[in-house]
Amino acid sequence: MTDGNGILGSRADLDQTRVERALAEFRAARPVLITGETEAVLVCGVEGLEQPLAEALAKLALGTPRLVLPAARLRRLGLERTLPGRVALPSIDLKRIEQLALVIDAKTDAPVAPVDGLDETALELARLALTVPVVVAVPVDPARLDDSNVERVSVEAVKNFRRNEVRRLRIVGRAPVPLEGAPETEFVVFRGGEGLRDQVAIVVGKPDLTKPVPVRLHSACLTGDLFGSLKCDCGDQLRGAVEWMAKNGGGVLLYLDQEGRGNGIANKMRAYKLQSLGFDTYDADEVLGFDLDQRHFDFAAEMLKKLGVAEVDIMTNNPVKVTALREAGLHVVSERRVIGRPTDENVRYLASKRERAGHFIDTDALFARLNAGE
Repeated sequence: MTDGNGILGSRADLDQTRVERALAEFRAARPVLITGETEAVLVCGVEGLEQPLAEALAKLALGTPRLVLPAARLRRLGLERTLPGRVALPSIDLKRIEQLALVIDAKTDAPVAPVDGLDETALELARLALTVPVVVAVPVDPARLDDSNVERVSVEAVKNFRRNEVRRLRIVGRAPVPLEGAPETEFVVFRGGEGLRDQVAIVVGKPDLTKPVPVRLHSACLTGDLFGSLKCDCGDQLRGAVEWMAKNGGGVLLYLDQEGRGNGIANKMRAYKLQSLGFDTYDADEVLGFDLDQRHFDFAAEMLKKLGVAEVDIMTNNPVKVTALREAGLHVVSERRVIGRPTDENVRYLASKRERAGHFIDTDALFARLNAGE
């Protein structure tokens, strides 16, 4: 509710809170009620779906339950799809759901119907919750759930969630944190941007805000940044960017909580398992139901604006980041490439980023460096 002055929370604030609660329920494998203008569905992710819950959902069904799948997963099932779709579930059969949602080499000729707004909202909940993006949706009468503890959220609230999080972005803490090779460094913590997670800006040195500021948008990579994984070049890019900024007048590195190209650490590990079986990084994600990249960078642009940055010398190989900053109103004056060390384990990954996602990476030079033992 609100007291008229917004002290107790505006309608948008309450909607954001409801979505946050729904995400917590979804991640805990508990059902969430999504309400539209005239219809409602009880939705549950395929992760953690067990027989007692399946039976309870079936008893509440007011019509035929369905399995909602993203286009990427439908393609792995052998279907030519660019849009998500839904498959009818005459019974909520866990084995059939697992086959359609999770089995690596599964194929299907089941009829696939177009999704509606409730289905799209269910998929968005799964993505925001960082779970496998396949959802069981059961049409229900909301009145039958009035006395239950099921969390309710509207289509409109979920639709506006990401945009509202960008608007709510704010600085909640900052402090000097001297780093090896970059002793004059400040960490600035932002709340908002991507759900319940905080984001960090690392301001290296004293960048001149009247000129183009060297900037790197760096998505968190636990395995590479912290543990030195050989499967990627993320750790090298992170430390190399900070070192370069410290030696060249300063800059800003945004450390964004978007592990696994926005899929989350659990899905990243699932993808790594698939890569160990021979899939490349993008095919592995597609098996799980993800397209090339789930990340958003509008909130990163807002972080830069709140730090006073207007013109950017961006340090990236990813054209999507360049476009995102420009679309958000920042002036990208120049681009600077950031390449880590090639290893036997990461050259295929780097080549895939170039061939599949258009990253600016000279793979011939990488292979030459690798063969030379650099």
